[in-house]
Amino acid sequence: MQKQNYEMVSELYKKYVMKTCKPNLVLVKGRGTYVWDIQGRRYLDFGSGISVCNLGHCNPAVSAAIKEQVDQLVHTSNLYMNLNQPRLAQALSDHGFDGVAFFCNSGAEANEGMIKFARKWGHDQGKFEIITMEDSFHGRTLATLAATGRAKYRKGFEPDMPGFVSVPFNDLDAIKQKITEKTVAVLLEPIQGEGGILPADKEYLRQLRALCDEKGILLLFDEVQCGMGRTGKFYAYQNYGIEPDAVSLAKAMANGYPMGAFIVQRKHGDVLQVGSHNSTFGGTPLASAAALAVIEYMDSKKILNNCRKQGKYIMDKLGEMKSKYGFIKDVRGFGLMIGIVLDRPASEFLPKLEEKGLIALSAGETVLRLLPPLTVSKTEIDKAMAIMTEVFDTV
Repeated sequence: MQKQNYEMVSELYKKYVMKTCKPNLVLVKGRGTYVWDIQGRRYLDFGSGISVCNLGHCNPAVSAAIKEQVDQLVHTSNLYMNLNQPRLAQALSDHGFDGVAFFCNSGAEANEGMIKFARKWGHDQGKFEIITMEDSFHGRTLATLAATGRAKYRKGFEPDMPGFVSVPFNDLDAIKQKITEKTVAVLLEPIQGEGGILPADKEYLRQLRALCDEKGILLLFDEVQCGMGRTGKFYAYQNYGIEPDAVSLAKAMANGYPMGAFIVQRKHGDVLQVGSHNSTFGGTPLASAAALAVIEYMDSKKILNNCRKQGKYIMDKLGEMKSKYGFIKDVRGFGLMIGIVLDRPASEFLPKLEEKGLIALSAGETVLRLLPPLTVSKTEIDKAMAIMTEVFDTV
C-alpha cells in the first residue's frame, strides 16, 4: 500500500506540477530534527527546509499559536490593523534593529521591497543603481534575479532588469571602482548561502559601512537565509559590529508558515508612503501569530545559546574530519550555518547521505551545506557525523 501511495503521488506530481524541481522523497511527517517519508523511513533533517524550520518540524509552541489564531481571525488585508502585526514589528525592533517593518510572504518579496525602498530613497537625487556581489542569491523575481550574482539562475530570462552592477565579494576596492553618481546602495548577504556559505570579512564590512556613509549611499543586508538566529545571533549583522540601513528576513520567520519582511532604520521610515508599496497577504494575523511564537520560543528556550554551543561542537567534529579526508578542503560558517568545501561536486554525496538517513544540501557546486534546526542536540549531531563518516569512508 505504501509503495502504491508513493507511485500515485509521484505520477500526480509528474502530470500536474511544473518541473522546476526534481524531488525524489515524499515526506509525510516531521517532528523536531526528524522527518518521515511515505514508506515510513526516518531521516535526520540537516537542511531544515532550507533554513526554514529553525525550531524543528512542527514545533509545538508555533503549532499551538497557529491553531489558536486560525479559530479567531486569519486574514483582513492591510486595509485594517490586526493585533499581532505591530507586536511582531516591535519584537523585531527590540531584538536589535530599531526601525519600521514591512511584512510580506517570501525572501524574494522582502528583497524586492528593499530594492524598491532604495530606489524610492534615491529617486529625487537621480540615484537608482545597486551594487551587488558575485555568487550572491537574492531571489527569483526579475529584479532579485538581476541582483543575483550567480549567472546560472538568470540564464534564459535575459535581458536582465537594468540598475544592478555585480562585483567580487569581500573586495572593497571593487565596490569603490563601481560607485558613480547613480549609485544608490550596496546589497549583500553577510554570509552568502547559495554561493557556498561564504562569510563576509569583518574588516570588509566595517570599511564598507564607512564607505557608504562617506558616499551617501545605503547599505542593504539580505538575511533571508542567515538571519533569525541561524548564525548564533538574532541578526547575522550583529556578528560584525555594524548596522545596515535596511535588512530583509524570511525563511525561518514563522518556522514554515510563509512569512517575510524588510526593516529600515527609523530615520528612513517615511520613504515608502501610503500607496507606494503593499502586499495583500503581508503580516496577516495568522502569519504574525506564528512569527511571534517563533521569537518567544527562541527567547524563552535560549535557542541562540544552543545554536552557538552546537555550532562549535559540529565545527570541531568537522575539523577532525578535514584532517582525515583529503577531499575536504575547508570548513566554514557561523553558528549552525555550515559549509564543507570539497574538491568535487557536493551533489555526489547527497543521495548517499540520504540513503543512510541524513538530509543535507549543497551550496554552490562543491560545498556540502548543513543547516540543522537551531534546537539540534549533541546526540543528533553525533548521529549525523556517524552517517557522514560512513559515507566519506567509501570515497
